[in-house]
Amino acid sequence: MKLLLWDETCWRYILCDSAQRECLSIHIGQAGVQMGNACWELYCLEHGIHPDGQMPSDTTVGYGDDSFNTFFSETSSGKHVPRAVFVDLEPTVVDEVRTGTYRQLFHPEQLITGKEDAANNYARGHYTIENFVFLGKEIVDLTLDRIRKIAERCKGLQGFLIFHSFGGGTGSGFSSLLMERLSVDYPKKSKLTFSIYPAPQVSTAVVEPYNAILYTHPTLEHCEVAFIVDNQAIYELCRRNLNIDRPTYTNLNRLIGQIVSSITASLRFDGALNVDLTEFQTNLVPYPRIHFPLATYAPVLSAAKAGHERITVSEITSSCFEPNHQMVNCDPRRGKYMAVCMLYRGDVVPKDVNAAIAMIKKQKHVQFVEWCPTGFKVGINYQPPTVVPGGDLARVERAVCCLCNTTAIVEAWARIDHKFDLMYAKRAFVHWFVGEGMEEGEFSEAREDLAALELDYREVQEDATNTEDEDDGY
Repeated sequence: MKLLLWDETCWRYILCDSAQRECLSIHIGQAGVQMGNACWELYCLEHGIHPDGQMPSDTTVGYGDDSFNTFFSETSSGKHVPRAVFVDLEPTVVDEVRTGTYRQLFHPEQLITGKEDAANNYARGHYTIENFVFLGKEIVDLTLDRIRKIAERCKGLQGFLIFHSFGGGTGSGFSSLLMERLSVDYPKKSKLTFSIYPAPQVSTAVVEPYNAILYTHPTLEHCEVAFIVDNQAIYELCRRNLNIDRPTYTNLNRLIGQIVSSITASLRFDGALNVDLTEFQTNLVPYPRIHFPLATYAPVLSAAKAGHERITVSEITSSCFEPNHQMVNCDPRRGKYMAVCMLYRGDVVPKDVNAAIAMIKKQKHVQFVEWCPTGFKVGINYQPPTVVPGGDLARVERAVCCLCNTTAIVEAWARIDHKFDLMYAKRAFVHWFVGEGMEEGEFSEAREDLAALELDYREVQEDATNTEDEDDGY
C-alpha cells in the first residue's frame, strides 16, 4: 500500500510505503542523554542489533523492509545507525556515550556538546548559550542542521521524540529554544516529549520550580503530547517492586525505557491493533493545552517475584489504575479521566482486553468525565517485552503501558506553582536569570500562564462534577 505524503524538507509530494514511519529522537541535557542510553540499549536488544550496529540476523535487502527502519537507518555496509541527536551544553555526559559500550553505534556528528553547561539556569540555556559559537555555528543552529540532515534521509518522517528534564538548565532552556525552532521548520510534524518532572521531595536543584515553569510557558504551544515522569515516583517503584534499596539513574532510566519502547512498539512491530504517533494526539488530548498524560507500566516485577505472580491481562490492566504504579506522584482517584490509552505487548488477545476494560469501567474509583463516556483507546502488539540481561525487570510474556489524561495531574502543577510563588515572592535567585539576558517580566508572565493551565484542569473537573449533580437532581 502506498501513501502520498508532503515532505516539508524538500517541498514536494513523495510516494511512501505505509509501513515507513520514521521517528527522530532528540536527547537534551544530562537527563535526556541518560534516558537515551537506556532506550537505545533496549531498542538494540529488541531488534537484534549489536553494539557495533551490525545485525547478524538481517537477511532482508533494501530500505523499509524491516521494523528497525523506524528508529535506525541502514548504511550500504549493513551498519544500523540510530536516528538520534544527543545534545548537551557540557561534554561530560555525552563523553560517556562516546567511550561507552555503544560508542560504535552512534554517528559522531550526532553527538553535540558545548564547552560550558547551563548551570541549572533556564536563561543561560535559552538565551546565553544560543549565542555561543561552536565549530563556526551557534549550537542551536548546529543541532538543527544535524536534525535536518537526518530528516532529509527519511521517506515518511512521523515526528520527533524529545527527551529532557524540566528542572535542569539545558533540559528546560535549550529544549524550549529548540522546540520553538522545530515548530517553525517542521510545523506539521508531531512533537512528543518524555520529560522528567520535578519530584515533590527529591530535588536536584534549588531553582527547579523556576526552570519548570519558564520552560512550560513557551512550549505549551509547541508540543503536542508531553509524557511526564518524576524521579520520586520511580524511586518508590524500584524500592517497592524491584527490591532495590538505593536505585541508581540506570535503574530509573531502564524503567522509563520500557515505557518509551511500549509507546513506539506499534511503529516497529506487527500487532492486532496498531497505534500511530498521531493517534496519541487524537485520542489523548481533548484540548490543545491539556496534553500531559500520566504514564503507568505493569508488571514491574523482579525475577524473584515473577514466578509467584499471576500475570493475566486483567491483573496487569487493574495494576495501571492503582496510585502506587503511577510515574508521577498524584492520586488519580481524586481526579476524573478524560482519556486512557492501553498499549499491550506480547501474548494478548482482544477478547481478554475487552473483558479487562469492562471490569475497570465498573470500578468506582475510575471515573470518566461525562462528555467522554467511551474513554479507552487500545493497542495490541505481538512483540513480547524485552528485558536487559542482568537488569532489574523479570522476563514476562505480556505487559501493558497505560497513558491516561486525568485531571489529577493538576496536583503536580499546583505543587510546583506553590514552590515558585514562595521563592518569587522574595525575588530569590532571580538576579542569576536576569543577568543572563532574561527580563524579569517573563517570570510573572510564565506564572500567569501556568495559573491558567491549572484553571483549565479544574474547569474540566468542575464541569464533570456539575453535570453529575444535575443528573442526580433530575
